[in-house]
Amino acid sequence: MTNWIDISQALTNEIAQFPGDTPFSYSPTFTKEETGSANIGQITTSLHIGTHIDAPFHYDSTGRTVEMLDLDRYIGKAVVMDVSHTEKITAQVLQEFKWENVSRVLLRTSLPNNPNHFPDQIPYLDPDIASFLQQKGVTLLGVDIPSVDAPDSKDLKTHHALYRNGINILENIMLDHVKEGLYELIALPLAIHGADGSPVRAVLRPINEENES
Repeated sequence: MTNWIDISQALTNEIAQFPGDTPFSYSPTFTKEETGSANIGQITTSLHIGTHIDAPFHYDSTGRTVEMLDLDRYIGKAVVMDVSHTEKITAQVLQEFKWENVSRVLLRTSLPNNPNHFPDQIPYLDPDIASFLQQKGVTLLGVDIPSVDAPDSKDLKTHHALYRNGINILENIMLDHVKEGLYELIALPLAIHGADGSPVRAVLRPINEENES
């Protein structure tokens, strides 16, 4: 049986956060010696730390929050595409790939995976990819960068373009160790009521196309 491939950033006290955002911190609240029965820990964190999803409420005050999202978007067949040959990812770049009936797309960009360092620059995702992906039936876009827009963007054009085209967002996945191809994806958000995002544990399992019906 094929093992699952972890594509999430481990949440450690050294993980990088968006500049100015709340860092991740784990610490013990009580030890087993203190309670006599169990170790109990606590965390403080931004909801957009490490591998995470964005709910529409993140960039639209009238948008859906995490507990309202369709969980089917985050489970199922996905394709990993390598776009690391360019710093500008456009619809024209994506047209070069062989497109099959896959509603979840994960992009491996030129940015090396380094969870403990927030990048100075990230590859550019042109908003025009949104309508192209919608035409291909895509409902979830995953990227191995902290955001689908530049971290200092105020208008978040690509976020909004994806939203208008019915595409959910998964960010900061780790794909350096993953080959192009078809996979089964699980990347479920926590059911945080009223939240604008959530960390996820994202995993992949290769799909044997010969056994696919």
